[in-house]
Amino acid sequence: MNRRLMGSVVLFCVGVFMGALDNGIISAALTTLIDSFDVTATWGSWTVTIYTLGMAISIPIVGKMSDKYGIKKLFLIEIFLFGLGSLLVASSFNFGMFLVARLIQSLGGGGIFIIASSYILRSFPVEKQGGALGMLGAMHGIASVLGPNAGSFILSVTGSWHWLFLINIPIAVILLILGFKVIQDPEMDDAVQKTDWAGIGLLSFALLSLMYSFTLLEGVDLLESMASPEFLLFAGAGIVLLVALGFVERRMEASRDVDPLLPVTLLRDASYRWTLVLALLSGAILASVIFIPAYIEQYLGVDRNLSGYWVTPLAIASGVGAGAGGAVVDRRGPIQALLVATVLTVIGFLLFPLWVNSLWQMVVASCLVGVGFGFMLGAPINVLAAEKAGNQKGIALATSSLLRQIGMTLAPTVYAGFIARSFLNLEDTIKKKMEDANIPVGGNMAHPTGEEMDVAAMQEAFDKIPDPTVREILSSSLHEAVETGYSGLFYASTTVAIAMLLAVILLGLVRRKAARQEA
Repeated sequence: MNRRLMGSVVLFCVGVFMGALDNGIISAALTTLIDSFDVTATWGSWTVTIYTLGMAISIPIVGKMSDKYGIKKLFLIEIFLFGLGSLLVASSFNFGMFLVARLIQSLGGGGIFIIASSYILRSFPVEKQGGALGMLGAMHGIASVLGPNAGSFILSVTGSWHWLFLINIPIAVILLILGFKVIQDPEMDDAVQKTDWAGIGLLSFALLSLMYSFTLLEGVDLLESMASPEFLLFAGAGIVLLVALGFVERRMEASRDVDPLLPVTLLRDASYRWTLVLALLSGAILASVIFIPAYIEQYLGVDRNLSGYWVTPLAIASGVGAGAGGAVVDRRGPIQALLVATVLTVIGFLLFPLWVNSLWQMVVASCLVGVGFGFMLGAPINVLAAEKAGNQKGIALATSSLLRQIGMTLAPTVYAGFIARSFLNLEDTIKKKMEDANIPVGGNMAHPTGEEMDVAAMQEAFDKIPDPTVREILSSSLHEAVETGYSGLFYASTTVAIAMLLAVILLGLVRRKAARQEA
């Protein structure tokens, strides 16, 4: 591997790490931001929502533009937008400006991983692509898991949320300078067809509508929230726009005058469609990991200020898994890598409800999950997505990444619902236990919900109750509620991992059938 190629990969790894870190780092500052701008918690959640919406819109557009206009140019544009957005976020003087700046930042951060992956798949020999993609996956996985911890550390050292974003600016400037000097575009076909602006517009509004509708879902009453007029309006509009996009893209393909935004030819291929299913399920698996710090705090009783640091083994395991997954892809192929990944993930998730009762057991289970989802990151799904893409590698990767992003957006609502529903039953459980113990129940307990729940504060209040019997009933009921909620969450994530395992097996059969037909 020549020095210029290796230098480009290092730059891409830094860019991927920076973008992925920022996506999680803000969660540590939500309360601080809400207090700083004096907004409600609902409005405060838009600091994350607006970033998710921007990423969903930018991913397919950046993927397509990199196919047409070159990887180097798009990488520099993405880094510039991310750095500019970070500067505007840090200098925001009101919440409206903050949200606009976060949108700009997300438009820059959304495509870095796609561009980096596309560069590797275009520039590296096939036998070395898995290892290089594994490096990107390791950076992405480690940064995603460590983001909240990094945010907490920066806040504790600086005392100001502005530094969460100012720290991005010198990194972005260095990446711009070195990227301009080092990155060399791989050979590509000349982009002679017109840009599909109609497709870009339709897809942008469709994704904006659909992704916003996902934010309206509530885990406690999922079916009820799906029946709400607001959800039906935005979800319906998104589906209608996607149908319209399908007609427009087929016309574009037939005319051969305009380059369709979506990989229409690829979407007709069964292997590629199954790869998109895998991407969606992998996003749902990755989403479950964000609940592990809360599980450590609420179920294992670790102090809130320390619980995040116990995720470090998971982050390291994901990095190791990403590198190992890339190596397996190079030696045995992407299907073998995904089989290993899903089996490890299933075992790891099952250990949480069936076995984990202490921190060392949690570390073992989380490391299995970390290695498993690390295997999924970077190499196998990207190799599958780009396998038959030709000069459409950017949009092929972007489409699979978009499906992963949708999985990561939808799944947390479902997972959180298990926790929230278990706490809605807490009051009834306590009353029943107290009646069985012939203890009079005075007053009504407040029902904690998934968003309002503070297990540590509740346990602290219970510990102050002088009657040991009542204290034991309250504490045991609280622990049972926590255990029930998280058991449901981990069984649900196990189910997703099993579904992904079955999808991998089916994809393997589809590929074998296609290979026999070609032979």
